[in-house]
Amino acid sequence: MPSFGKAGIAAKAARTPRLTKPITSELGGVSPTIVVPGRWSAADLRFQAEHIATQRLHNCGFNCIAAQVVIVSAQWPQKQEFYAALRAAFAAAPDRAAWYPGCDARVAGARQAHPNFDAVGGTAQRTMLWGLDLADGAESAFGTEYFGPVLGIAELPGTGLEFLNAAVDVANDRLHGTLGANLIVDPRTQRRLGIQLRECIARLRYGTIGINAWTGVGYLTARATWGAFPGHTLEDIQSGRGVVHNSLLLHRPERTVVYGPFRPLPRSILTGTLSITPKPPWFVTNRTAATTGRRLTEFAARPRWAALPAIFASALRG
Repeated sequence: MPSFGKAGIAAKAARTPRLTKPITSELGGVSPTIVVPGRWSAADLRFQAEHIATQRLHNCGFNCIAAQVVIVSAQWPQKQEFYAALRAAFAAAPDRAAWYPGCDARVAGARQAHPNFDAVGGTAQRTMLWGLDLADGAESAFGTEYFGPVLGIAELPGTGLEFLNAAVDVANDRLHGTLGANLIVDPRTQRRLGIQLRECIARLRYGTIGINAWTGVGYLTARATWGAFPGHTLEDIQSGRGVVHNSLLLHRPERTVVYGPFRPLPRSILTGTLSITPKPPWFVTNRTAATTGRRLTEFAARPRWAALPAIFASALRG
């Protein structure tokens, strides 16, 4: 081991950093996606499977906020249908080159640690790890950020509030990092849980929480705060310290919660939720994401009513 590595380990153990000036940082982690069981249509299953595939495969998984562990109820009657849809969406997503250095080695390490890995196809690196045990203190998928196209799936007993409380506990206590957590819940279940759902969201110790919206949307929102949940120390930095963005300059913010529609347009209208497109522009399966993104950027630089029809036309073709 290089001498500076040994010195760093010794300084961390002694809590004597060489640089005493405060530094903020944004680091990644093992981000969860909690799937609250409900009664979903076949279209819901396909859409949310694409949603989760996007959370992992956007930029080929080279995002600090990429979801890594999906937490599902073992008693959900539609569990196997959801798994089939998720595997199909993961395999069928458009090819993205594994451009980030070290990806092949990290994927190989994940596969070596999980001999029953599922190489789903689509690209050589895409891997799903089924049946992860959240009670296993030695499970590497809960403490290692794979930073690549590797997605783990774990189950917990219970349904409804019992499952959700257990999922919040393991997300807080078992997974490394606190940058972001995703939660997917259908409108009927959301109404039934009511204030209890909000209490569970309040218990999640993450800097950004996405409810039916990938937490990456929070990153794209300038007013939202972005960073780890407060409290990490230099000795256990996890997802870092401090926040960026926060254009409203809120003092000592704790977290941002982002909400999105469970169903896209036009199905969202049937449940009284707002959605402006059939497929969100950040979905990896959106066919016009690049065009829509360029037009939105141009609009942000020079807002004008005349630009809106082209933006909506591109978004609706996605």
